[in-house]
Amino acid sequence: MSTSSKARQRIESLLDENSFVEIGAAVTARNTDFDLKQTPTPSDGVITGYGVIDGNLVYVYSQDASVLNGTVGEMHARKITALYDMAVKMGAPVIGLLDSAGMRLQEGVDALEAFGEIYAKQTMASGIVPQIAAVFGNCGGGLAVIPGLSDFVFMEGKDAKLFVNAPNTIDGNEVSKCDTSSAEFQSESGLVDVVADEATVLASIRELVSFLPANCDEEAITDCNDDLNRACADLAAAYTDPAISLSRIADDGVFFETKANHAKSMVTGFIRLDGMTVGCVANRTALYNEDGKVEKEFDSKLCACGARKAASFVKFCDAFEIPVLTLTNVDGFKACKEGEKKLARAVAALTAAFAEATVPKVNVVVGKAFGTASIAMNSKAIGADMTFAWSTAQIGSMDAKHAAQVMYDGKSADEIEAKAKEYAELQASVTAAARRGYVDTVIEAADTRKYVIGAFEMLFTKSVDTVAKKHSTF
Repeated sequence: MSTSSKARQRIESLLDENSFVEIGAAVTARNTDFDLKQTPTPSDGVITGYGVIDGNLVYVYSQDASVLNGTVGEMHARKITALYDMAVKMGAPVIGLLDSAGMRLQEGVDALEAFGEIYAKQTMASGIVPQIAAVFGNCGGGLAVIPGLSDFVFMEGKDAKLFVNAPNTIDGNEVSKCDTSSAEFQSESGLVDVVADEATVLASIRELVSFLPANCDEEAITDCNDDLNRACADLAAAYTDPAISLSRIADDGVFFETKANHAKSMVTGFIRLDGMTVGCVANRTALYNEDGKVEKEFDSKLCACGARKAASFVKFCDAFEIPVLTLTNVDGFKACKEGEKKLARAVAALTAAFAEATVPKVNVVVGKAFGTASIAMNSKAIGADMTFAWSTAQIGSMDAKHAAQVMYDGKSADEIEAKAKEYAELQASVTAAARRGYVDTVIEAADTRKYVIGAFEMLFTKSVDTVAKKHSTF
């Protein structure tokens, strides 16, 4: 199979059968310097057009590595920017299938300007239409900014390479030591959402598109055949791994996780509740493998990477009017030297993302909610519309025993234990939080699905008048 047919086949595999309409098929390079006049450049190395995914309009471009290695020049970029113009006018997602050696050196400053024009279009489209990038071959240098400006990034796990600086150009490193361009590295760093083989990447993009609204003015709602009042009898046993608990709450048990390999103590992704797409943010204390065994355990701490991951996700949901559900289970901040360098700013970004979000916001305390770390997790104090707590949850400024040890330092063990019990009842319990109005309703774990569905249905017509300003600085 030729590389040319690969570029086109990716589009055909992605879209509904026979739905692709190509735009700009006759476009070729204008530059004739450095022997380009003798080099055929069909479609100038990028196939562009539109089609549908499950009947929903999308715009797509696929770089053709058989034409000058898929390098980006003036006309190549012009086709992509024209596609963005159409997508914004029509209000439909843009999907880029990347496979390119980068900038076309033969075109010099024209190619350099071309990169800037793509960046500008992506920036202007951000928050208007969803942008998805998928890397199947090389995506290096300035081209790596394109997935960086996208909302979601997919990467083929074996042959794809994504980098700003090639691994061997980094001081003290070479690819045999650490392949910083690999899908594994880039997914762990937080840029790439999904890593898989090519067929699975394309199928996963289709699945993600089904969750997303076409643009910022539309809603992502589909039919629901699942029981809205369905009890989740085993939910209490699954709360440590939200990837499991969220799938049990969701319509038909479907949860689409984003950035699964990055900051694993924080889970983000999409579910449907009564057919409506809901963005989910949750603390994880255990990661289970496919065999149902614990693969890794985490403490109940909020880390800098997890906070940044969640903040970015919440901002996307708010931009596209997707309601947000949080499952809170956190008792403090991660303590480590490297994390301390960025923790305050990261938690500030998360706090601001929740506080500024005007979409419906529901919080369920499923485990611990101690200290200011819990405040950052969509608490009522920073704007949650409805807050539920499981009857088994713990809520307070800190663990009761630790609080008693601080307040009664130097006292006997018996006195500290007695004060800890008193503190747990008065200041670190669900009942105490509910009495003060910080929890709206105390629920049983099995009833979580029906309560959150009811809350989002009530909040469906939510409208917020915000203070006039350009944008925040977080």
